Amino acid sequence: MKYLSVLLLSLLCLTSSAKKKQPNIIFIMSDDHAAHAIGSYGGRLANLDPTPNLDKLAADGIRFSNAYCNNSICTPSRASIMTGQYPQTNGVLDLDHALDIEKQYLPMELKELGYSTAIIGKWHLKSEPQKFDYYKVLPSQGKYFNPEFREKGQGEWPKNVVKSEGHSSDVITDLSIDYIKNVDKSKPFFLMHHYKAPHDMFEYAPRYEAYLADTEIPEPASMYNQPNWGSEGTRGKNDSLLHYIGTSISPRHQTMVNYRTNYAQRFFGDSIDHNLGTHLAYQKYMKDYLRCVKGVDDNLGRLFQFLKDEGLWENTVIIYTGDQGMMLGEHDFMDKRWMYEEAMQMPFIVHYPKMIAKGQVSDLLINNTDFAPTMIELAGGETPDYMQGASFINSLAGEPEQDWRQATYYRYWMHIIHHYVPAHFGVRTKDYKLIFYYGKHYLPKEDFKGHYWETTYVGIDKETPHTWELYDLKNDPQELHNRYDDPRYQSIITDLKKELKQQREALNETDVNYPEIQAIVDKHWDD
Repeated sequence: MKYLSVLLLSLLCLTSSAKKKQPNIIFIMSDDHAAHAIGSYGGRLANLDPTPNLDKLAADGIRFSNAYCNNSICTPSRASIMTGQYPQTNGVLDLDHALDIEKQYLPMELKELGYSTAIIGKWHLKSEPQKFDYYKVLPSQGKYFNPEFREKGQGEWPKNVVKSEGHSSDVITDLSIDYIKNVDKSKPFFLMHHYKAPHDMFEYAPRYEAYLADTEIPEPASMYNQPNWGSEGTRGKNDSLLHYIGTSISPRHQTMVNYRTNYAQRFFGDSIDHNLGTHLAYQKYMKDYLRCVKGVDDNLGRLFQFLKDEGLWENTVIIYTGDQGMMLGEHDFMDKRWMYEEAMQMPFIVHYPKMIAKGQVSDLLINNTDFAPTMIELAGGETPDYMQGASFINSLAGEPEQDWRQATYYRYWMHIIHHYVPAHFGVRTKDYKLIFYYGKHYLPKEDFKGHYWETTYVGIDKETPHTWELYDLKNDPQELHNRYDDPRYQSIITDLKKELKQQREALNETDVNYPEIQAIVDKHWDD
């Protein structure tokens, strides 16, 4: 009987230990992968079947339909994921700012919980990723083919460069598989596995040349006609800025770039019909983009099969996201930056069979500051007080979240840089989106010196119109009709402005340090 008691006690201890076993966590992020370019999110591209492996991951786990970034540009979004903080708190407002090494909070917190930590692929936060046990990251954007990496243990940053051969999506997958093979399995590991694709230039591996070659890509109607969309902040008075704001697929944008001129006109000549040229340019744009997406998805299939073969599948949390969305011709825009749905929305899929039932879809309103708190709690920790995001771990287990936000805040700071998008901020609820275009750079012109845009972007100091836009997302999900001047929506606008003001104050996102912008906000708040 004594031996039986000891045996039962040992079994209970083993069972308790197994229950407490921390999962491995693999955080997978692609660059500019829009949610509507994933089959399981539906939409006009779903029938093209670009992402069967991600669709299976979503079917076997949970897909979040209301996940958003707070700034649709690479560096700030990645900084919010790393810190659980909004831009003014973590100090990364735009592409010019480096994340302070001491604010690489996510790997720091997970190391405290006993994890091995690594990042492989795109980093894009300028400073050395010192707080990871291991890193092998692309310099800045990196190259699609034969990419170089900066690797921990290969010299002093940033001279610790090593070379590779192949397409970046293949190479990054190989590197992560090798890392997982060799990592110490006596403790859990945390791996940030980041693809360069499908970032612009869309250089796909040659094996995808035939993919979609004979397929007609469905086109958004708003690329050709949207008479009720926008405001003077996005179109100019009497449409006077249509040629200037927002780079385009069509020849509309004439200041810097449009895809039709870069592609259709170059191959078919100046006389090509306006709409035909736009159509041909769009087909090229989307096929190249989706070929890069297909390369990511195929490599994920390879990574997932490896995890299954190694017996790691069941005890590994797999998260898939993009660092923001992407305008794929909607409103005749390319790239991201906008608060419009296609650029602001992030895909977010989680697979963890020990916690998450199959086939779950959540409409919880989450943003990228929530990712770090959730991963920390999945690892057995608690959300640090310095993080502004919140854990949604209850939702993963199918339980409701208490006192959750009703609106998510957004701000794009860069103003007329790269793709000629005016600076703006706003809030999105599940049903409405309120945007204010304040249209001014946060730095005065005399302070541009020393910044990378100093001599590159003509017009950065140009102030654009200050206007509001409201979209009724329930009845107008494609955001085709600005309802700001519609008297039926005035009470909704009043409530949203109250929410916007409260969030700006609560999240340290006011313009107390930028008096010229605050003056614009004050002047036009009640317009």
